[in-house]
Amino acid sequence: MADWLKGSVIGSGSFGTVHLAVDTSTGALFVAKSAKTEAGIMSLKNEAEILENLDSRYIVKCVGKDVSFTRNGETNYNLFFEYMAGGSLSDLSQKFGGSLDERLIRLYTREILQGLKYLHKNGIVHSDIKCKNVLVDSLGAIKVADFGCAKRLCDKKSRKSCVIGIGGTPLWMAPEVVRNEGLDFAADIWSLGCTIIEMATGRPPWGGDAANPMAALLKIAKGNEIPEFPRHFSSEGLDFLSKCLQRDPRKRWTSEELLCHPFVTRKASFVSNSRKGVSFSPTSVVDFASYESDGSYSSDDDEFVVDKMISFTVKKLMPKYESENVFEASEDWITVRSR
Repeated sequence: MADWLKGSVIGSGSFGTVHLAVDTSTGALFVAKSAKTEAGIMSLKNEAEILENLDSRYIVKCVGKDVSFTRNGETNYNLFFEYMAGGSLSDLSQKFGGSLDERLIRLYTREILQGLKYLHKNGIVHSDIKCKNVLVDSLGAIKVADFGCAKRLCDKKSRKSCVIGIGGTPLWMAPEVVRNEGLDFAADIWSLGCTIIEMATGRPPWGGDAANPMAALLKIAKGNEIPEFPRHFSSEGLDFLSKCLQRDPRKRWTSEELLCHPFVTRKASFVSNSRKGVSFSPTSVVDFASYESDGSYSSDDDEFVVDKMISFTVKKLMPKYESENVFEASEDWITVRSR
């Protein structure tokens, strides 16, 4: 696209910035993702390669790219996407009270599943499903976006990943991904379950008020727990979550199986479980020590080891925090992208 103008920043991420843009020859609005760093450019190139041959109403469309160079030799890489006027599900929930009605969650979950079904059929694991990466158009249609962490599987039947390494946002990651044991389609199903909890509660999974992120990652990697389910959910919603949030990836339902679940095929009966004091998922009491971050973790100079059997390396795992409540919003966690 030769003739275009970059407008104001409408978002940002670990790769760079997102701008509203306009095609000066037609007046059409679109979105430009821009990156200057090597890691950011690699992420956008991966996203462009993944999206190149995809065509689904449930996947955001990539409409072009632009590469330019500054006088000092810096590369500016821009990837263009269709403009989704409704923003992300995270934006939407904030505009409507912080969480979403279960009727909307059922609708949105079904369309996210349609997107995942299409991706998995094409041998692609998204690796970073969360509310910020699901976009809404002006008519309420849902599209899965942000493929910077996406991976292609070498063999769809054996479901083995071509690329070794982790990617995604820590609190939405499946246990096997945190342990760096490999990647398959089941990882997206776990993240979908976490995203439903996020939609229903307006907070990240794993209890947004925890004070120690490292303890949370230990819990995900080595514990026997799963995120706590929304107490106000219908029995169908709770059962649906139980099919997504199985710690053993072999026991998770596939996107095709979940599309046949009553939670997304029938209208909500909205019978809330009124039993007070009953948790719908395993929980335990953990005393978190206060945590202070002096910067970010780098794969070059720091390794977080969980027991002797588990280790994984992450780049820029934690930003600095201005408050002790580091799980207050999903923006406190950045996306981890493997090299």
